[in-house]
Amino acid sequence: MTLRKINEVAGFTVLRIAAVLVLASLAFILFDVFTKGWGVISWEFLIDKPRQGMTEGGIFPIIVGTFYVSLITVIFAVPLGMFAAIYLNEYAKQSRITRLIRLAIRNLSGVPSIVYGLFGVALFVKMIAFGTCVLSAGLTLGLLTLPWTITASEEALKTVPMSYREGALALGATKWQSIRTNVLPYAVPGMLTGTILGLARAAGETAPILFTGAAFFWPFLPKLFSQFMALPYHIFIMSTQHHEIMKVRPLAYGTALVLIAMVLSLNGFAVWIRYRFRKKYRRV
Repeated sequence: MTLRKINEVAGFTVLRIAAVLVLASLAFILFDVFTKGWGVISWEFLIDKPRQGMTEGGIFPIIVGTFYVSLITVIFAVPLGMFAAIYLNEYAKQSRITRLIRLAIRNLSGVPSIVYGLFGVALFVKMIAFGTCVLSAGLTLGLLTLPWTITASEEALKTVPMSYREGALALGATKWQSIRTNVLPYAVPGMLTGTILGLARAAGETAPILFTGAAFFWPFLPKLFSQFMALPYHIFIMSTQHHEIMKVRPLAYGTALVLIAMVLSLNGFAVWIRYRFRKKYRRV
């Protein structure tokens, strides 16, 4: 066996071991949460509000609060991020300024979420005076998701061959017409997939909403300018801050199971969108 073959076998072995370790860790976590949280999952748990200091009842207002914040995040981040990516990839000149903008966007993707939370307090809660509410939290998560959306959308646009654009322009189409008819249909699966994965990550964030609107106990259906309860923050409270932690531990696991199911649903939706668009616009 040659040295090159030995290196190849060793490399693939290391990759397989790493993949097995990652999958085993994920399976262990999911199994632990499922076994400890499935016992509290019921219809009453999903549609009732918390009672008796969150030691009884359900998590319906918490689910609604998470949904409202995620909806505002989508409305703010998705259109803005996709249009920014289209401009950067299709219209902007490839200059030093453009490269600096891309570098800044990449760096923002790695900024800790707590920094976004503090920025959201300064901008939305204090400067614009929205106060601690659903809107402030949703816009803060939108800022958190925006760099992911721009990066994923731009990378998806780059995968479309330049000949698709040139063919449309050669037939007399305008720049926007060539993008709309010959580029976006093939880039949308990747754009939406990356965006949804970013939103799934934002739905599980605690730090940004901790300062901008999440409440310790708010057993009412949230409104746009009211405080709210959210699944990730509720799990944090039930696991670390509650006055009867051991008593509510099963409820915390049940809430975690609901959050995992929500994130997995978003990921599955992203996979389904990619499959549908690839099937519809299959390249010859």
